Parts: sequence; C-alpha cells; structure tokens
Amino acid sequence: MLNLDARVPSGPIEEKWERAKFEMKLVNPANKRKYKVIVIGSGLAGGAAASTLAELGYDVACFCFQDSPRRAHSIAAQGGINAAKNYQNDGDSIHRLFYDTVKGGDFRSREANVHRLAEVSVDIIDQCTAMGVPFAREYGGTLANRSFGGAQVSRTFYARGQTGQQLLLGVYAAMSRQIGAGKIKMFPRTEMLDLVVENGRAVGVVVRDLVTGAISSHSAHAVILASGGYGNVFYLSTNAKGSNVTAGFRAYKKGAGFANPCYTQIHPTCIPVSGDYQSKLTLMSESLRNDGRVWVPKKKEDIGKHPDQIADSDRDYYLERKYPSFGNLSPRDIASRAAKEQCDDGRGVGPGGRGVYLDFRDAIKRDGEDRIREKYGNLFDMYERITGENPYRVPMRIYPAVHYSMGGLWVDYQLQTTIPGLFCLGEANFSDHGANRLGASALMQGLADGYFIIPYTLGNYLAGVQANSLADINGAAFKESETAVRARLDKLMNIRGKRSVDSFHKELGQIMWEDCGMARSKESLERALVAIPKLREEFWRDVTILGERDSFNQSLEKAGRVADFLEFGEILCKDALVREESCGGHFRVEYQVEGEAKRNDERFAHAAVWEYTGEGNEPIRNEEPLTFENVKLATRSYK
Repeated sequence: MLNLDARVPSGPIEEKWERAKFEMKLVNPANKRKYKVIVIGSGLAGGAAASTLAELGYDVACFCFQDSPRRAHSIAAQGGINAAKNYQNDGDSIHRLFYDTVKGGDFRSREANVHRLAEVSVDIIDQCTAMGVPFAREYGGTLANRSFGGAQVSRTFYARGQTGQQLLLGVYAAMSRQIGAGKIKMFPRTEMLDLVVENGRAVGVVVRDLVTGAISSHSAHAVILASGGYGNVFYLSTNAKGSNVTAGFRAYKKGAGFANPCYTQIHPTCIPVSGDYQSKLTLMSESLRNDGRVWVPKKKEDIGKHPDQIADSDRDYYLERKYPSFGNLSPRDIASRAAKEQCDDGRGVGPGGRGVYLDFRDAIKRDGEDRIREKYGNLFDMYERITGENPYRVPMRIYPAVHYSMGGLWVDYQLQTTIPGLFCLGEANFSDHGANRLGASALMQGLADGYFIIPYTLGNYLAGVQANSLADINGAAFKESETAVRARLDKLMNIRGKRSVDSFHKELGQIMWEDCGMARSKESLERALVAIPKLREEFWRDVTILGERDSFNQSLEKAGRVADFLEFGEILCKDALVREESCGGHFRVEYQVEGEAKRNDERFAHAAVWEYTGEGNEPIRNEEPLTFENVKLATRSYK
C-alpha cells in the first residue's frame, strides 16, 4: 500500500503555510550550486520552477518536447489568472477565493493546499507585473479585472484573450536569463521516456532526443514533473496535439500514485466539431461569458432559422433561467451539462444539432462594438478565421469539449509524490481543484507551484540529501531503464502492421468520449473496460510505424504516447466506475437530483490514488480521506 501522508502542518488554516515555511530545513546558499535538479516541462509551472530554482543557485536541467519553451501549451490559455487582490472592492478576500475553489471543486480537494493557493495568488500578480507582463489596465492605470465562472466577484487579471502567452513570455524571459548565465541547461525537442529510481528515491530520467533519436540518461538529486494534463486521451480536446500522459505514466509505473484520473474537465465554450477529419478542438475563452449570453431556441422547429429571425420571447437563455444568481458565469461542469441537456432535447443549433449560441448582441448595443473589440478582439478574429462567421454580426456557436485534467500524480502538502525526490507541479498533479477547476485557476496554480511553493519544499527535501550522492548514469538503475526504453521502442518498430497510430488514437477517443465523457454510467464504463483492452491488444498487433528508431520519427513519438493512453484510459474508466457518485466533472447518470450532481460524502469524501502492481496485474486503489474543517460540506448551489 502507498504511504499517503499528506504532511499537512498543524494549526489554523490561515497559519499553516507560514508555519510550514518556518519549519522547513534550508540549504545554505553556497551549497545550492552542488545540487542538480531536473525539471520536465517548460510551461508556466515547469518554467517558473526552473528559473526560480536557478536564481536561487541550484544547477537546473530543463527538458521539453517542443522546439522552444515558448511553445509549451500554457501559451494557449486565454481568459486570465485569478488572484484575491480585491482591487474592485467587491467583497473578495483570500478566504473567499479559498471557499469558491473548494466549492467549485465540489468538495473533493485538500483544504490546506487550496488555502495556500489562495494566499499565494496575491503575490503572483505582483511578480508577473514586475516582470513586465502587460495585464489590462483601467483608464487610470490600475490593473483591470473581470469575472469568471463560479464566482460572484471580479478577481481575474487578464491580457486581452492571450493571458497564457503573456505570462509564458514572462517565464521564458526569466529562464533565458538563467540559461545565459549557465544556471539552466535547456534540452528542447527531448522527451522523457522513463524515471530512474534507486534505493527508493528518484535519481534521474531517461530521455529520447526527438531530432536524432538518441537515448540518454541524466541524473539529479531531485526530479520535478510539470508535464501538463492528459486530456488527449479523448483524442479531440483543446490541448495541443503533443500534450500527453507519458511522463506522469512512466512515474506511475515506477511507484508514484496516480490520483483521481476520472476527474476530467469539459469546457462549455469551444468551437463545435465540424467533421470526422478534425484532429483537435479550439477553445473560446470563458471570459466571453462576461458579455455573451448563452441561448437556444425554445421551439425545436426554430433550430434551422437564422438567429436574427428568432424573437427574444422564443429564445431560452437557459443558464440565466436555471441559475439566476450566477447566470452565464455558472461553473464549467454545470454549464457544460446544461448545454448537452439542451442539445439532447433536440434544440441544439448548427451541424448535427451539437451547438448552442453565445450571443454578444446585447453587449454590443450596451457598450459599443469598439469596447467589445478592445476586450475580446483576438478571440473574435480567431473564431471568424475558423468558422467563417463574424461574431460581431451573428452569435458564436459553441459546444463543450475536453479541456483540463483535475486528476494527476498524488502529491503531499510539499508537492512530493509517493516517490521521495519526485515532485509534481501544475496540471500534472492532483492537488488543488478537486472534481472541477474554476476558470482562470490553472495559470494561478502553475505559477504558485513554480514560483512560490517548490523553492521552499524542494530545499526542505534536499537539506536531507548529501550533495555528493548524485547517482551514476553508468550504474545498474540507469542501464536497466535504458534497456527497457530501447526494448519498448524496438517492440513498437517491429510490429509492422497495417493501421496508423492516429487511427488507434481516434478510436480510443471515441470510446472515451461516448462511454466516459460528459455523462457516464455503470453500463457505459463496463462497455469501455471491455473495448479498451481489445483495442490495446490490436494496437500491439497491427500498428504500423514508418521510418527508423534512431532518427527523427514523429510516428514513433506518437505511437509511444498512444500506447500509454491505451493503458491509462483503462485506469481512468476503472476510477470512474468505482466512484459511485456524481461530483464536479465526474457525472454518473445514476447519481443525480433534478439533473444536478449527487455526491456521496459518506463513501467518497476521499482522493482515490491508484498504485501500479506490475504488468498484467490489477492496480490497487488507495484512499486519502478528505476532511473539511473550514468549509462546511454542502450540496453545491449556483441558483
């Protein structure tokens, strides 16, 4: 069984983080340069960690599979980043952000981690502003805010519709400074294929150079995974095509617990699927719901009409009707299910009836087109380029799509996994969002973990590690991992079947979406758990990979990632099957009250942590109980 000691400090929740920082051991500044740290991933979490640790004096090696850290998927985040600054004087506070996040996650997160996130949020904005991130400002020069789902205050800081890009450029600037100073060694176009564990401690990684195909080993005193989420197990998602579960899954197979894989987020505002040829989906920022109103025709016979021909009295503004207190800014899981409900009722619009309208007519009348263009111009331009429709003249058509992973590697309060020396940050871990993430909180968590938390917690770990204990890459543990990596690549190359890698990925995605997507049931999950092993068996019998192993080979890259998805997808469905309740993004149709999620706190107020037990063996499901001392367990209501 896994050791799931969360190591949460004692005392009042408002004092836990300050107490933890004081009690943590320190590494002398002169000794920091003797410690080597590997960071996997260069997005907001990984890039912030790498640059901050290098600034502190550690010897950092950072790996990413993109050609530059600037291309990490964090760049795609649009709407903003939350912080409890209360600049609007509208009642916000650290406690309110903490409460909103716990409630938004449907009471399935660890209170102490969430409160720390809310505390640190106020520092993130100051840090990023000092680094030159061009946040939007009011006429008088003060930083502007807007609202996001699941909150009744305006706490989201933004840079038009490209907040992630601007924040990532700030992180990249900090990294570039350390790269120039020789404190970060950057390895772009390099993919982690195995974690090396020696004497129960993470001591390095085995990687593949994606340009030459060369396999190499790298040792360190600690390894940090910040490799993002696993949404591409569904094939169609808003994630970048390269986003994958491989780094986390390799760690899982070496002993790291994987928590709550069934917690996947469906984002309500994405451009609908337009055909079978499509390979990814495009997000339309949640910020658009500040001014856009979501509706469908009341009458099924009106779905074919031009929206201008449908009178207001014949429009169903269903979010405003069902959730009057939050309206169009209801949380993502609720807004997504509501959209599906309208489409299932036969009132969806667009091809296949899989779409609802997001209409800016009233906002343009109220504020003028120039003001709307100023706030959302790049998003409107992107929508028009993709659909050929002008959203200033006709409503956008949107539909829910897979967007974010709340599940991930289990970590304790210090962001360490069940493997000593292996830390996990950002979307790759499970810690902060429970069963549903609120909008604009992903950027907050990534930067909190990288800038403000890991510098303390990593130092606490390294203070107990001898600086001269760096593992030898010629040792048995590394050679064993390298041999296993090469054997797996050879096995893939030697199949020489007839089906493409993408065809398997697409079929897996269809199974996952239909049977374990927005709505899940015992029947659908059992169906998926029969279909996925059959598909995996066929993959290892009939996939075809062109080219050579030791060269640039994108087909081989994808094959390795899809092979991991074919195993991970089964664990995701197992987790969803065992969790006999509905909470947040995990919606079991058997457990609902008037269409709303019905939790079972007696049986499932815990994090489910899956433990690998060897090839062909059933994984073990462990539990970390969740206690709620500061937020009272209650049925979520946004009405």
